[in-house]
Amino acid sequence: MTRLVIMVLIGFFAQMLDGSLGMSYGVSTTTFLLLSGLAPAAASSVTHMAGVATTTASGLSHWKFHNLNKRLVKGIVVPGAVGAFLGAFFLTSIPGDIIKPYIATFLLLLGFYILIRFLVGDHRKIHHKNSVAHGDVTLKRRFLIPLALLAGFMDAIGGGGWGPLMTPILLTHRTMKARRVIGSVDTSEIAVVFSGATAFIIALGFHGVHWLWAGAIMIGGVFAAPLAAWIVRILPEFILGVAVGGMIILMNVHTLLHSGHFLPASWDASVYSSLVTLWFCAIAFVLWRKHEQNSLSSETEQSR
Repeated sequence: MTRLVIMVLIGFFAQMLDGSLGMSYGVSTTTFLLLSGLAPAAASSVTHMAGVATTTASGLSHWKFHNLNKRLVKGIVVPGAVGAFLGAFFLTSIPGDIIKPYIATFLLLLGFYILIRFLVGDHRKIHHKNSVAHGDVTLKRRFLIPLALLAGFMDAIGGGGWGPLMTPILLTHRTMKARRVIGSVDTSEIAVVFSGATAFIIALGFHGVHWLWAGAIMIGGVFAAPLAAWIVRILPEFILGVAVGGMIILMNVHTLLHSGHFLPASWDASVYSSLVTLWFCAIAFVLWRKHEQNSLSSETEQSR
């Protein structure tokens, strides 16, 4: 019973992260399941089964709070689902940890890029022809399709990867609003996790899925989805950007430290504490800068 309660809490907090930052639901739940002794394929299958309900709840919540860009969702949902279906079959035969350090290094660099971008605060608009465009989004289909295919594939292999790949890469484009990226990525994930779950059932059979664990995680995630969608609606974009950048950095430093053995284990606490301190300093800086900008605007209005 205690373990099921823990599963509910894991689902709740994982969905809070995923719904408000556009990532880490699968990474969080799969990490816990692996620590509980499940094999990678079994852990990923549980995450995807639970994700069918939680991503649906999250997508509906983002739709209600107008956090979506429909053309972006249409551009990534089909290739993402195809990638997840293929990745699920691939995972049942080949370990997915082999390429994790390389993906983690790439995402770590993207995390620093996003963090710096939102600290600088440059939000220029760029427009292209023959693009998926609607309001704040302008992206070419030949970019979106392979990106979504790869992200869906990695999501099935690692039990999470759709958000950590899609969200940071989309946020590197200066035409993107953070809340629309997060809402669109979360909504399109409905098809990705459903496709992956279907493939896992075909490959492993119904007996290969821990349904009780999946149900407990699902319950926690469904309760968290509306709250997370509300948070991403009311928080300023620059705070979300810095939060996403810091989360990407922490997640992928963790992966590199534990898979590559770059530093002694005794250094882990120092590395994490230093990064968290810098992350909070970055958030404090953008809050201070916003306060200064508001004060300057008020003074300008009063002088007129």
